Amino acid sequence: MNRQDELMTDEIPPTSKGVGLLNEKPLHASLKAWYAQPGDRFEVDVDGSVIDIVRGELLVEIQTRSFSALRRKLEKLVVSHPVRLIFPIAVEKWVIRLSDDGAAQEGRRKSPKRGSILELFRELVSFPHLISHPNFSLEVLLIQEEEVRQQGLARNWRRRGWGTVERRLVQVVDRRLFTAPADLAALIPASLEEPFTSAGLAVAIQQPRWLAQKMVYCLRSIGAISEAGKQGRATRYVRG
Repeated sequence: MNRQDELMTDEIPPTSKGVGLLNEKPLHASLKAWYAQPGDRFEVDVDGSVIDIVRGELLVEIQTRSFSALRRKLEKLVVSHPVRLIFPIAVEKWVIRLSDDGAAQEGRRKSPKRGSILELFRELVSFPHLISHPNFSLEVLLIQEEEVRQQGLARNWRRRGWGTVERRLVQVVDRRLFTAPADLAALIPASLEEPFTSAGLAVAIQQPRWLAQKMVYCLRSIGAISEAGKQGRATRYVRG
């Protein structure tokens, strides 16, 4: 039996407090089940905060969306505890469309978009300084997922009224742990010549410039890169 089969058949052990589960989304619940090990405790109150998984001294938080709401919680917890933040990035996605009443599945297609581990910088801008803290680590899970959509739930015109109902885990295909600024700096392509601009970085990583700018912000905040003058109106950077 593979790990995904286990995910579908095994149950998460009982929680310590029985809290934090009423509004839990399918993706969050599946990742928690996948990450769990024997002896883990779930939904535990630690220093006034509910923690997804407590593994010995390690506090594990799973965040499937924006990091911004976690900043104060994590900054408080790392003072006294080792904390690991788990963040999934969908490298492959299948879109499921439901009927208007949500009662039936009308189609399933594979999205042409492929996620990148570099998407972690989209959220890390909320607290890049934490990667320098000895008690903090970030683990990125590269996953395959299903995104379930239904008509009438979105105001974004680009989606023509289709809104996301839920996200479902299909499989975890890879994982990467970041424990120090050097780990993030290693995501800069070795082929990128110095000094470089955010535009040059965007070309090197084959990502939109806005994401390259967020990457630059994070790396500069933790001292992984530093400014090295100007190229016209653009700031140039060097490693270290």
